Amino acid sequence: MLHAVGFTRDDFQKSQVGVCSTWSQVTPCNVHIDVLARHAADGVAGAGGKPIIFSTITVSDGISMGTEGMKYSLVSREVIADSIETVMGAEGLDALVAIGGCDKNMPGCVIAMARLNRPAVFVYGGTIMPGTFQGRAVDIVSVFEAVGQHAAGKLSDAALADLEQHACPGAGSCGGMYTANTMASAIEALGLSLPNSSAQAAISDAKRDDSARAGAAAVRLLERGIRPRDILTKKAFDNAITVVTALGGSTNAVLHLLAIAHAAEVRLSMDDFTRIGRRVPVLADLKPSGKYMMAELVKIGGLAPLMKRLLERGLLHGDVMTVTGQTLAKNLREVRDYPPGQDVVRGFDAPIKKDGHLVILRGNLAPDGAVAKISGKEGERFVGRARVFDREEAALSAILAGRITKGDVVVIRYEGPRGGPGMREMLSPTSAIMGRGLGADVALITDGRFSGGTHGFVVGHITPEAFDGGPLALVKNGDTITIDARARTLTLDIPAKDLAARRRKWRPRKPRYTRGVLAKYAKLVSTASSGAVTD
Repeated sequence: MLHAVGFTRDDFQKSQVGVCSTWSQVTPCNVHIDVLARHAADGVAGAGGKPIIFSTITVSDGISMGTEGMKYSLVSREVIADSIETVMGAEGLDALVAIGGCDKNMPGCVIAMARLNRPAVFVYGGTIMPGTFQGRAVDIVSVFEAVGQHAAGKLSDAALADLEQHACPGAGSCGGMYTANTMASAIEALGLSLPNSSAQAAISDAKRDDSARAGAAAVRLLERGIRPRDILTKKAFDNAITVVTALGGSTNAVLHLLAIAHAAEVRLSMDDFTRIGRRVPVLADLKPSGKYMMAELVKIGGLAPLMKRLLERGLLHGDVMTVTGQTLAKNLREVRDYPPGQDVVRGFDAPIKKDGHLVILRGNLAPDGAVAKISGKEGERFVGRARVFDREEAALSAILAGRITKGDVVVIRYEGPRGGPGMREMLSPTSAIMGRGLGADVALITDGRFSGGTHGFVVGHITPEAFDGGPLALVKNGDTITIDARARTLTLDIPAKDLAARRRKWRPRKPRYTRGVLAKYAKLVSTASSGAVTD
């Protein structure tokens, strides 16, 4: 059978290295990955291994956003991990190179690596270049926010259509420090991808070369017996959280790093984000809350100079192993600093925020925790009246219709991992709030999650989720809610006896799906506070 797919007699003496491609035409993030997979295969062959390319799925978060289809997004992370494990296990492949682009296939690939524990290297597909609209750089989030501007009468039909056509000019993952670029950076900081590979353009000589070098690196790891769990230590996860914090990265990093740690059997909790966030500042001025796109970080030297700064400051563990076969400190030894005069990455003396932006909240609305993204620009405390919605679509309609006003806390519930099911991202409603000019005046809380493109006063991952009878299910219109990032609390401001009375009246809801992948996921999935894992 292997002769039929191209093996020669000599190939049977070589180690077989799986090259997992997440190529797909459903999203620009992955449309070029078939080419990168072939470069990775060439790298494997050049190092003396035998490459075998296979594929797995991807879905587009951006295209499914705001629809029922978004419920499949987080589910796809598990399907991807399961499918890679299945192929590698069934075919007995010796090592793995996995190439991901869109948000969920990256952690999906790494979860599979951690489970299999066979020598492995991750390759990021790379970032998209900015589009141009009315003389300024734009990206996909510009379009989501323009929908709110259009609804408010600030943007014409023609201008919105023009923006749509120019926001995504080619292949690559969404262009800000959104979830794809966040997770690529986190995976590099974990040590599972080659140095500076997270900050490269999707269509570039650098990315093609990175893919080929990753193939060769997988063969060297196999020869040296270095496996993912030798790399995925607690120190490595500390490094990933530190880098995500310094970059101002996506809240999804909390969910995905918890899930990867679970697969690697490393003890990690939401409280580790608090511990590290107390001492690590936000240094990168990147979208969504900052000025610049990933392409500007690539232009000034990528992630490695920032990591070297963090190492020299004593904020990274330099003694951890990486896929180069060397320690992180050795990888960074010859790295040059950013050029003088750049302001994409600030110095420690002038941070964007002096401590972390990923704030773990607890309180009577989130006994098991919630995740807030507080850049500092939206303030650190919000008190408002609840406007309650049991589905994302209902909330979005109210926002676009102008029924949400200053002082409201939009509550979107029954969107958690089990209740959704699938824990949809709330980019559509949060972008509509920003587009209508309410970013400083309206907060949004949910047991769902957020796109990396979300900014504003937002709290997600509220656990227990409403479907499980969490306190979010008991909120009523007009209740006062307090979000306090300094005290790290999320509070429903009613007496405990009233909350208890509401709980006695609450009744569980029937599952929204009873068959198929969403129903299976809802039965298996853990809470958001433990990474929404199914294993």
